Amino acid sequence: MGNESGAALAAPEGGGVTAVTRALSLMEAYEVGESALSLAELSRRTAMHKTTVLRLARTLAASHYMVQTDSGQWRLGPAAGWLGTRYQAGFDVNNVVEPTLRALVAETGESASFYVREGDIRACVSRVEGPQSVRHHVRIGERLPLDQGAPGRVILAFSGARGEPYESIRQCGYHLSMGEREPEVSSVAAPVFALNWKLLGSMCISGPTARLTRARLDQHAQTVMTAANQLSYALAGSRSAATPVAVSRWHP
Repeated sequence: MGNESGAALAAPEGGGVTAVTRALSLMEAYEVGESALSLAELSRRTAMHKTTVLRLARTLAASHYMVQTDSGQWRLGPAAGWLGTRYQAGFDVNNVVEPTLRALVAETGESASFYVREGDIRACVSRVEGPQSVRHHVRIGERLPLDQGAPGRVILAFSGARGEPYESIRQCGYHLSMGEREPEVSSVAAPVFALNWKLLGSMCISGPTARLTRARLDQHAQTVMTAANQLSYALAGSRSAATPVAVSRWHP
């Protein structure tokens, strides 16, 4: 891993700007609960030379996306938080999504999440942790694959993906997965719509497979679908959720 030049940082890669991609990967290096990381650790996690990491960190710090602590470590800055707040506000998280997730957690005892599609990935827009001491952890804003795990599969199915398992998902209105994206993690997800069958995302519950067995997933499937229907009506501004979303009649 050698020194990168300034020209290499600015060189386009796959139609994008390499420096921007690297700056984003630097901010994504932090795990939930980590307040600050050393330059060496950031370099290790991003597979970038320390000189490059320092140059990017200083550039981000100039716009308050990163901050250097008195000990010389680096942490995310207030501007990063502002971006997350603005992003969540676009989905009315506080007023609509989060209360629905809290109700789902109360009914199932498992953590609940709401995902939306962002290009070729899915992003967690809102999440409420369950009361269990052992649970599956996902951070808000985390980007995950669409073709692994129940929430992503549901988004693909109701975005028009062909073949199996997508045809079956459209027929039954939900999908469950066990160890598909992460070993020993299970989830069941259902689609969330706006008016005119416009797909907004997917809602799911998730937890360890030892607790969320196939039988438990089947048991919670209708509960998750009902919650997803209620959220669909709330986000669409409907006054009533009395009529369930007829998922099996959906077509792209």
